[in-house]
Amino acid sequence: MTACSATEDFFRARLDHMIDLRNPLVILASRLPWQQLEASVSHLFARKSRANQAVPDLDLFGECPAPSGRHSHAGRPRVPLRTMISLLYLKHAFNESDEHLVERWSETPRWQYFSGQAYFEERLPCDATTLVKFRALLGEEGVEELLAQTINVALELKLISRGELTRVIVDSTVQQKAIAHPTDSKLLEIARIKLVETAKDVGIDLKQTYAKEGKTLGYQASRYAHARQFKRMKRTIKRQRTIVGRLHRELARKTSALSAAVHEIVNPAIAKSKQIIVQSAQRKNGGPKLYAWHAPEVACINKGKSRQPYEFGCKVGIAVTLKRNLIVGARAFHGNPYDGHTLQQQIEQSTILMQDNTIIPDTAYVDLGYRGVDRDNPGLSIKHRGKFKTLSKTERKNLKRRQAIEPIIGHLKQDHRMDRCHLKGETGDRIHAVLCAAGFNIKWLLRMILKKGVKPFLRLLSGTQLDQIQKALRDCLRQTIPHNQTFTLQTE
Repeated sequence: MTACSATEDFFRARLDHMIDLRNPLVILASRLPWQQLEASVSHLFARKSRANQAVPDLDLFGECPAPSGRHSHAGRPRVPLRTMISLLYLKHAFNESDEHLVERWSETPRWQYFSGQAYFEERLPCDATTLVKFRALLGEEGVEELLAQTINVALELKLISRGELTRVIVDSTVQQKAIAHPTDSKLLEIARIKLVETAKDVGIDLKQTYAKEGKTLGYQASRYAHARQFKRMKRTIKRQRTIVGRLHRELARKTSALSAAVHEIVNPAIAKSKQIIVQSAQRKNGGPKLYAWHAPEVACINKGKSRQPYEFGCKVGIAVTLKRNLIVGARAFHGNPYDGHTLQQQIEQSTILMQDNTIIPDTAYVDLGYRGVDRDNPGLSIKHRGKFKTLSKTERKNLKRRQAIEPIIGHLKQDHRMDRCHLKGETGDRIHAVLCAAGFNIKWLLRMILKKGVKPFLRLLSGTQLDQIQKALRDCLRQTIPHNQTFTLQTE
């Protein structure tokens, strides 16, 4: 490897000498407010005081660390915040899993430059499980800050006007959970397995676990259903209900005289198994149902699709600008609420995301699922097809743009990972929806930078950044042009 004269480290190559500095991702790396992002989420990662441990004292001169007589076991330093934030952006912008994301980062110089690295490093930025912990620490507040900064960058680069952000299109879709298709037979077999595991965890010996019979009954139920022999299938499911009922009654008897700590472990499993038994015996809708043992928040949602009548997950509201298709809001709603009842919270989130620029949406173009909520949203002008006769000519023309949100939802699901949520709980659903929107906005910014051209964005760079780019370009030209020739580098 030959070292360049501008390389500070002799044994490593500088990234700005390896990549095209006119690439949209490289330009975006210099325009995102990384310091502001780090400052806004840094309080979420403050170390919490633990029991029986000294915390810093306060005096007139600030914090005074308490003396410690033992060696620190805090572990290695954290991965830089910019690296972790950029990994979340790249994950949802380019539709990568956690494992493949860190591997591709180690092979892609542009991604490392976007993450703030100065030199190319052929190593993983972090373990894939670190991203799981980082998302949990960020929470919904932190990921909303990531989405808000993409809107701020679009305004700063003049890719969208302030007036466009006041008119939004709102629609809802389903974010499916990563669960198996819930059938009565599968849920009863899972309930049997979990009850046996719970009894083993608390040290209770069951008279019988029905392991072999339960497995055989699960096979029989699926085969009878495939052969359309429904009477035999119902008899099989009835036997599964009997087995699960025996197990949870025996478990309840043997834990009645045990400690409260054991009851905290056993009672949730017994409650879930009872709910599965009751709902499998019902022939009609009888209230809320449990569709996954590990994800009780999942709801069954019917959006009227002929190819997929029922979807299992949560409802997500999406708000985009009327003309430029920039996402200004994404929020998950649990419990399958009516679309119109989610509009107020959706506009509230969009207002919070744009509060840095003091912009408030005042017009919403929606479908007929949002009818009848004008009184609940004062100050918001709601336009839909049911008011067609009272709309002006311009409003009727703008209403035709409402369908533009449908392909955006399709791209969110196919290109930015909203089709299936693997994160845990209701918090995971809310975090995932916002991160998918942030990934869409990153790709939107890259497209707009490429469409508008590189020169206008080079003018927006600061003097130090422009000097660094010019220096890197000169060094690259020196390596390609013979020594007996001269060259000049002109920038507009």
